[in-house]
Amino acid sequence: MDFLLESIRLVGWQHVVMWVIGALLIYLAIRKEMEPALLLPMGFGAILVNIPLSNVLTDPAAGVGEGAGIIEWLFEVGIEMSEALPILLFIGIGAMIDFEPLILNPKLMILGAFAQIGIFLTIILATLWGFSLTDAASIGIIGAADGPTSILVAMKLNSQYIGPIMVVAYSYMAPVPIIQPWVIRLCTTKKERRIRMDYTSRHVSRTVKILFPIVITLVAGLIAPKSLALVGFLMFGNLIRECGVLGSLSETAQTQLANLITLLLGITIAFKMQAESFLSLQTLMILGLGLFAFVFDTVGGILCAKVINLFSKRKINPMIGAAGISAFPMSARVVHKLGLKEDNSNYLLMHAVGANVSGQIASAIVGGLIIGLIL
Repeated sequence: MDFLLESIRLVGWQHVVMWVIGALLIYLAIRKEMEPALLLPMGFGAILVNIPLSNVLTDPAAGVGEGAGIIEWLFEVGIEMSEALPILLFIGIGAMIDFEPLILNPKLMILGAFAQIGIFLTIILATLWGFSLTDAASIGIIGAADGPTSILVAMKLNSQYIGPIMVVAYSYMAPVPIIQPWVIRLCTTKKERRIRMDYTSRHVSRTVKILFPIVITLVAGLIAPKSLALVGFLMFGNLIRECGVLGSLSETAQTQLANLITLLLGITIAFKMQAESFLSLQTLMILGLGLFAFVFDTVGGILCAKVINLFSKRKINPMIGAAGISAFPMSARVVHKLGLKEDNSNYLLMHAVGANVSGQIASAIVGGLIIGLIL
């Protein structure tokens, strides 16, 4: 009874606010189906770590090796010490990706590169707002809508705002279908949204599909060695998919491995959602800066497509540029659905996927470049 009274006495308004935030994330996951594999464990974890005297956190009064809390242990082993969880997730993501649309239309890689411009604009803005360069760089990478890359950059740069950055990065992946459509409509005309892009009947040979992840790994390693953990594991997952002799492992990587790592990552991130460090003015600022980065990454891809159209006979639908962010495959689906609304016979999915997977590669490379330039 005394223990119960002590727990209740320790509950503060900050804990209650975090319970509400956790409940909101769970609501969005279940009722709105916004990235449930991520938001549900994040929401439940936020409640767990904000219950006073909870043993999911290590008891500070315990001796060395005693009283280790499971969520704190997962964070230390899976993220802080090795970045293993976000890196392993890239195997599953790589196994899901079909690079054929990008290989058939390599200029889509340009869209993926320019769709990272919001990252650099946000770094500048965050620095002007008073954040240190390392914190500003960690915040800027949120714009790629790439959770694993955001985690890796924030950890490598030892940002003091790792918790809010992780939460904001994954939170903005969920409302991609809400945020991107209005940004696309603001930046394009109806005529531009109705530009038709024909499909090619050509197919990429198996040899080319096998060579592609190997070549990208070599190129990325030479350009940005610090990106190799992410790009390398992404390409390794894709090689498993395309080699043709590991069908069951490819299926496992796409489903069981990706789902399990995502669940563990979601609840592990909650370690950094403790009220004492999470509820601050800086968290609100990071939320706003993350939105700024995400919006201007989308704008950058669209404007790049418009510039290409000035010099190209075969026009690109500018909406494809919006898919250049790393939110795979949600962003590609958003563009495809918007295209169908404007013209129900204009199928943009494969083109959007090409830009989307180029953004996946570009975001990991940019993350490595930022780490290499700042450290």
